[in-house]
This record gives sequence, C-alpha cells and structure tokens, in this order.
Amino acid sequence: MISGQWSVAEMSRLDEAQLLTGDADPAVVRWQAEGEQRPVTGGSPEIWLHLQAEVNLSLCCQRCLGPVASDVAVDCSLRFVSDEASAAEMDADSEDDVLALQRWTDLRELVEDELLLALPLVPRHEVCPEPLPLPDDEIEADEAQPNPFAVLAQLKKKPD
Repeated sequence: MISGQWSVAEMSRLDEAQLLTGDADPAVVRWQAEGEQRPVTGGSPEIWLHLQAEVNLSLCCQRCLGPVASDVAVDCSLRFVSDEASAAEMDADSEDDVLALQRWTDLRELVEDELLLALPLVPRHEVCPEPLPLPDDEIEADEAQPNPFAVLAQLKKKPD
C-alpha cells in the first residue's frame, strides 16, 4: 500500500473546479492506493487497484454564488485489463470500473479523474449565509405590473 498527499494546485482540472478564495493554505488531496492480484480459475490473475482519496474544496454555491466548502471523497476499486477494447467491452457488461493497463499509469491523474467524477453536481449551502438580493429594477417592474390572475378575474366579472 502506498499513500501520500498532493496540493490541488498540482491538479489543474481539479484546481479549476474550485473558487479562488484567497486562502493562504491551498487545498490538499490525501490519498491511498493498494494493488491486488485476484486469482482466476483457469486464467491469469486479475489486476485490481483500491483507491481512496479525499479533499475539501471551495466550490461555488448555485443558490447564492458564494463559496461553499465541499468535502469530496472517493473509495473505489478499479480493475485493469490488457487493452482498451477489452476495457470497453467489460465496462459495458460489468458494474466494476474497468481500465486498460498501460505501461505508465499516472496515479495522480487517476486520483484527479475519480475526484472530478465525485464532485457534487449542484454545490450549495444547506442554508445560504445571505440571500441573493434582487436588483431594484426587477422589484419596481414587478410592483408596476398587475397580477395577471386579477386581470382575468375582472374580465370574468364584466357582462357580455
């Protein structure tokens, strides 16, 4: 088993996903990986990688557009096969994540890929610190226009 940590600044795609908050301490990804060969009856052993990673990112709240701290964690097992065609075929037929084994598999890129897939689709606060103010123009425009249902009620009351 190996483990370590990387700065999010070293992972360009993950770094782009977070807001620039001016924090002095950049976010840190903590990870752990362990390889395994599982025996297969009548065949060569399967190669698996168990991967765990976690990071706390500052994302953009989709309600108030302010920064929201989001814990992103991954705990997955990846199966490696000999080539891309086998990976595509097995990935379609299996619930396991299947990847093609390459001579140089970049663990940092793999961790970054898995964390990107684990990002929340709509990051938001449970309760936003401050509601998003409406521009004054929209408030005045809403007050100036009559309620469409009130207009319909008046038309309904008029005799033919």
